[in-house]
Amino acid sequence: MKRLCALLGLFLAGCVDIPENVQPVENFDLDRYLGKWYEIARLDHSFERGLSRVTAEYGLREDGGVKVVNRGFNDKKNEWKEAVGKAYFVRDPSIGFLKVSFFGPFYGSYVIFDLDRSGYQHALVCGPDKSYLWLLARTPQIDPALQERLIARAKEAGFATEKLIFVHQAE
Repeated sequence: MKRLCALLGLFLAGCVDIPENVQPVENFDLDRYLGKWYEIARLDHSFERGLSRVTAEYGLREDGGVKVVNRGFNDKKNEWKEAVGKAYFVRDPSIGFLKVSFFGPFYGSYVIFDLDRSGYQHALVCGPDKSYLWLLARTPQIDPALQERLIARAKEAGFATEKLIFVHQAE
């Protein structure tokens, strides 16, 4: 766990930017976004490498921020890994652009750039550059046509979608 936190800290050190050709969603409603999300696909990073059944859970903090709990199962070690962090809006709370920290005072970007407006059931999220991308959903699997549409949207924005890792979510 210490290694996971250290790697997250390195990732998040001073990286509160928005990648080129990415626009955070507007008219964002945090209350509707809170709760559990399943990671459908991601670009590979050492802090998530080898993890399956990855979820992110968002809740309100007493200080007005967002509590972030990322959790995944390491099949090789047969154990759960969990990282708890905090997030705050960078701009107006109606814009899907937050900064998140899992390690001390270091923050990284959390940019929601595609979101199911009607039901808040799926989202595309990136970090400060094009090497960080997550496809999230409220359910462990999504419709293949929707998945294709979201991947095409990410590719259009310049992400290396051919390198996506599809997360095993079976219980």
